[in-house]
Amino acid sequence: MRLPIFFEAPATPIRTKAIPITESTTARELTWTTMFAAQKYTVPAGALLILHQLCAALVPVVMGLAIDRAIAPGDTGQLVLWIGVLAVVYALVSTTFRFGSRIGFLGMQSIQHQVRTKITDRILDAKGMGGPPRQPGMMLNIATSDARQLAMSVAIVVYPLGEFAAVVFSALILLYISWPLGLAIAVAAPLMLWLMDIAGSPLRRRSMHEQQAAGEASGTAADLVGGFRIVKGLGAEPEAGRRYTTASEHALRKTLDANRARAGYLGAMETVSGLFIAGVAVAAGLMALGGAMTIGQLITVVAVTQFVMGPLQAFAANFGAIWAQALASAERVLTILQAPPSRELAGKDRTPDGFEVIVDGVLIREGEFLVVEADAAKTASLADALRGLADPGVATVGGIDVRDLDPARRKRTLLVAPHESDLFEGTIAENIAVGEVSDTAVTRAILAAACEDVIEALPDGLETSVGEAGRLLSGGQRQRVALARALATDPDVLVLLDPTTAVDSVTEATVAERIATARKGKTTIVFTSAPALTAVATSVLSMDTELEAVR
Repeated sequence: MRLPIFFEAPATPIRTKAIPITESTTARELTWTTMFAAQKYTVPAGALLILHQLCAALVPVVMGLAIDRAIAPGDTGQLVLWIGVLAVVYALVSTTFRFGSRIGFLGMQSIQHQVRTKITDRILDAKGMGGPPRQPGMMLNIATSDARQLAMSVAIVVYPLGEFAAVVFSALILLYISWPLGLAIAVAAPLMLWLMDIAGSPLRRRSMHEQQAAGEASGTAADLVGGFRIVKGLGAEPEAGRRYTTASEHALRKTLDANRARAGYLGAMETVSGLFIAGVAVAAGLMALGGAMTIGQLITVVAVTQFVMGPLQAFAANFGAIWAQALASAERVLTILQAPPSRELAGKDRTPDGFEVIVDGVLIREGEFLVVEADAAKTASLADALRGLADPGVATVGGIDVRDLDPARRKRTLLVAPHESDLFEGTIAENIAVGEVSDTAVTRAILAAACEDVIEALPDGLETSVGEAGRLLSGGQRQRVALARALATDPDVLVLLDPTTAVDSVTEATVAERIATARKGKTTIVFTSAPALTAVATSVLSMDTELEAVR
């Protein structure tokens, strides 16, 4: 199966049929539903690729007719005519494949986006996920690799459909020239389908084991990288390395097993189809020697036989292998999408009664600008509590546990901006205006984060690309852009973790004053020991003392 590498996804949203998933949905049902979820794209793509295969099968027919009607009798006019017909057929072969593949690829990408969104929404659901514990790397692997493999099932109703049409059309051509040859093709096609189903069973099992092992290795790697400082501090690098090596070697063994099964599967299919095509070609040669067909018909039969070998082999590879891998990925996707909630949202039908915050027994009144001075461990603990990762009752907003805040408006109610300046690939404007943020809010946020000099210094201003993870910006520039993003959201309660560590003291003072002005009347909690931020705070809390009002 060939896919165009020059395709660029459109900027507008892609609409596809929703993929329903219930508690009783099986992996086979999910794969089958996914295959037909992008009919807006797969129907025209399949039609174009069927036409592509039919035109490709016509090429040897046109060549055979040209030999019998133009070259053999020496008719120049007929030769020009058939060369023209051949040119038109070749133009159709190229055009139909180009546009059919583009549309089919768009369908696969749209479904992949929908599946990945479903997975990430379930992972981030405030109700949590019950069942066995899952490594972050494992969930990442399911949301990326398995979502892609499942979306590839869309290709089954695009490419194999055209390949099957090519086999049928080739059989009709051979039936017209010689019915025994055409009958042989008609019998071989369902036989190969039966063989594919039998041979695909071990491949499905090994693909599942391979993806499970790869997910475990990814999870171990993600956990190792995420906790590298702790591992380093404990001096546990050898043990951590040993565990990752073990997981990686296990994944390698499973991958090799799956690849051997895949190679054996494809090799068996190619051998069966190759032997069959060779037999047809020999039979056609013997018939030509006996005078049962003309020279042009012989060339047509040989060329059609050689041509049909490609669709037969591709049909075996695309239908069987893609189905087996998609089915294995569907099983893993369902472990996320069908996971029961770990708890119910007690406050899902309630709205906060004001925005007074209580965290770890400390009261922060609505509209207060509080600076919290604490060590790294205590800061991380309180930040996690405000994110809803602590036990019930540790942190509340307006009398509602932060874990029970309405997910639909949580970001507008409470936002905990991380210390790390994580930016996504795109422009500065795209990084700041995340979600439903107005141009006015973006402008105010840029000023509050003292980003205007950053934008003026960059070649394209707000439209400057930040690169992958913001690597084209300096550390201070990334931090201010990330701060502007948090301020542009303008939540009722904003929590900042050391937001000025990467800027100089003069800029830090400017940022502190502007944040205090921009957030006036709204609750703001800043974990920091920076004097500039302490100076503008309405209250300062040291974790060794009681809450102290400084203004």
